[in-house]
Amino acid sequence: MDEQAAPPTTSNVPEYSVSEISGAVKRTLEGAFGRIRVRGEITELKRYPSGHIYFSLKDEGGKIAGVVWKFSVPRLGLVPENGVEVIAQGKISSYGERSSYQLIVDRMEYAGAGALLARIEALRLRLAEEGLFDAARKRPLPLLPTVIGVITSAQGAVIQDIKTTLARRFPRHLILWPVPVQGDGAAQRIAEAIEGFSRLKPGGPVPRPDVIIVARGGGSLEDLMAFNDEAVVRAAAASTIPLISAVGHETDTTLIDFASDRRAPTPTAAAELAVPSRVEIAADLQQKGARLSGALNRVMQERRLRLQRAERGLPDLPSLLGTARQRLDDRHQRLILALPNLLAARRAALARAERGMPDLPGLLARARQTLQDRGGRLRQALPGLLAHRRSALLLSGEKLRAAIRHAVAGRAAAAGRVLPRLTDAPIRAGLREARARLAGASAGLEALSYTRVLERGFALVSDAAGHPITAASAIKPGDRLRLRLADGEVRATADGGKAGTRQGSLPL
Repeated sequence: MDEQAAPPTTSNVPEYSVSEISGAVKRTLEGAFGRIRVRGEITELKRYPSGHIYFSLKDEGGKIAGVVWKFSVPRLGLVPENGVEVIAQGKISSYGERSSYQLIVDRMEYAGAGALLARIEALRLRLAEEGLFDAARKRPLPLLPTVIGVITSAQGAVIQDIKTTLARRFPRHLILWPVPVQGDGAAQRIAEAIEGFSRLKPGGPVPRPDVIIVARGGGSLEDLMAFNDEAVVRAAAASTIPLISAVGHETDTTLIDFASDRRAPTPTAAAELAVPSRVEIAADLQQKGARLSGALNRVMQERRLRLQRAERGLPDLPSLLGTARQRLDDRHQRLILALPNLLAARRAALARAERGMPDLPGLLARARQTLQDRGGRLRQALPGLLAHRRSALLLSGEKLRAAIRHAVAGRAAAAGRVLPRLTDAPIRAGLREARARLAGASAGLEALSYTRVLERGFALVSDAAGHPITAASAIKPGDRLRLRLADGEVRATADGGKAGTRQGSLPL
C-alpha cells in the first residue's frame, strides 16, 4: 500500500523574509542609538572616485565600519588618515545586502591633544627633513617697510591691536587680507592669502607689501590647527616677501612659526617687529647727533692744539721772507757788479799775459831769416860738396886702377906671361855709371825732401812740443799748433773741425 504524504508541520514561531529582518535590524539600530560619537583609530581607509570615503574604526577589542558620504566630506572638519585616532560623530545604520552595520559619519575631530601633537610632530619632522625650516632660508626684515600686509580675521581684535601698535610706533600703509583663522577651509584660505601677496607686482594697482604678518589670537590646540596645516607651512616657506608669524599667545607654537622668517609671541609684538619706534629712532638719532657733535668738537680741539704746537715750532715767516728778500737784493746787486769786475779782471790778466809773451812777429822774422841763411849756406855748400865728392871719387878711381894694375902685373909675373897693356876706358865707363847713379840719387833726394813739398804750398803741422800731427782726430778745439811753411814757422790755435773731412779752420 502506497505511503501517503505527511502533513506539513505547524509552528508558533513567526516567519520573516530576509528583507523584513534587515529592515527590522536597521530600524532597531537607528532607533536605539540615534546620533552617537565613536572613538577609535582609522584603518582600511579608501577613497572612491564617487567622492565617498570608506574606512574602519578600531580599538583594542573591536572594529566597526564607517562611511562618509560625498556631500559630508567638505564639512568633516579634518582630513582622515590611516593611523589617526579620531572621534567620529554620526549615526549607526545597517547595510542589508551584506548583513552588516556601519557608522555614517558627518563630523570628525582628533581624539585628544596627544594625537594632535603626535600628528603635528610627525609633519614637523617630515618638513624639517625637506629643509623648509633651515636657518639659511630666513631673510632679514626691512628696517622701515612702506607697506605692511596682514593676514588675519577682519572682525577680531588682532587687526585692531596691530593698527594701534603701528600708529603708536611708526604709522605705515596697511593692507588687510581677511581670512577665517579656524574651522573648515581656514588653512586653504590662509595659504591662498600668502601666495596672493607674493604674486603682487611692484608698481601695480595694489601695492606690494614689504613684510607680511600672519596673525591670530589665542585659542586651544584645535583652534590653531589651521596654522599647522601642511599647505599653510609650505606657502609660508615659499613666500617671496619676509613673513612674521604671530599665532596664539607666547606659549603657543605652530608649524608656521618654524617656516616664517621671524616669530612673534603676540600680534602686538609682530607689529613692533615690523616697524621701529619713531620715538626711539628720534632719540637714537639725537643721541648719535650729540655724540657726533662731541666727537667733531674733540677732533677740532685736538687739531687746533696740534696746529698751535706746529705754529710755535715754525719760524717767523715774515722775518724769513724779509731776510730772503734782502738776500735776493744783495745777490742782485753783487751780480750787477760781478760781470764788469770779471771782465775787467779778465782784461787785466790778458794784458799781463800779453806783456809776458815774446814778440811773435819778431820771432817769426828771426826764424825765417835763420832758415833763409841756412838754406843759402846749404845751396852754396852743395856745389863744393859735390865737387869734393867728385874729386874724392876720381882719386879713389885712380887708386883703384893702380891697384888693379899692380894686381894684374903681379899675377902675370907669377905666371911667367906678359899681359897686354891695360887702358882706362873700362874704369872711365864705371865712373860715369857711378856718377850717373849719384846724380839720380841726389835728384831723388831733392824731390823727396819736405822742403820741396813745403815750397809747393803745403805745411808741416806739429803740436806745441814739436811732435808731428798726422790725423785731424788728434786735434781738439783750443789746442796750440805749430805750422812749418816753406819760408818759416807760425803758431796757431785749433778752432774746430771734424775728423775724416778736409774742411776746418786754423785761425792765425
